[in-house]
Amino acid sequence: MANLTHIDETGAARMVDVSGKAETAREATATGRITMSAAAATAIRDGNVKKGDVLGTARIAGIMAAKKTADLIPLCHPLPLTGVTLELEADEGGVTATATVRTTHKTGVEMEALTAVSVALLAVYDMAKVLDRGMTVGEIRLLAKSGGRSGDWTAE
Repeated sequence: MANLTHIDETGAARMVDVSGKAETAREATATGRITMSAAAATAIRDGNVKKGDVLGTARIAGIMAAKKTADLIPLCHPLPLTGVTLELEADEGGVTATATVRTTHKTGVEMEALTAVSVALLAVYDMAKVLDRGMTVGEIRLLAKSGGRSGDWTAE
């Protein structure tokens, strides 16, 4: 078990000690999609959903979620975020969310970006479920990360 970073020598879960790491500028971008009927997508794009501004609400939900990631994901470090952007693009078949999260700290913000996207898409579902209960949330993935000891990474 010595190779597992979140398990101690006795097999117990632990939060990795990052106190010896240097603070560096870090950034991560994630994306995901919710697919739905054309009628639901049109209602969202046109602002005709009875619950209100779906995309605006989802954007705020995603940003709030990024800030609360350590409360949701066990063993995730609480981070002082310096920036969160969340773009939501509605098209004829659904909504694509893309979040970019930044910090200057000792560990990365990949989980914050992924959490922002996930919660934003769930908020879209909640706001529009009356129009299409068969919506599908998926394709959530990391697109890129930069900073830290492991350096830059970009999805293929």
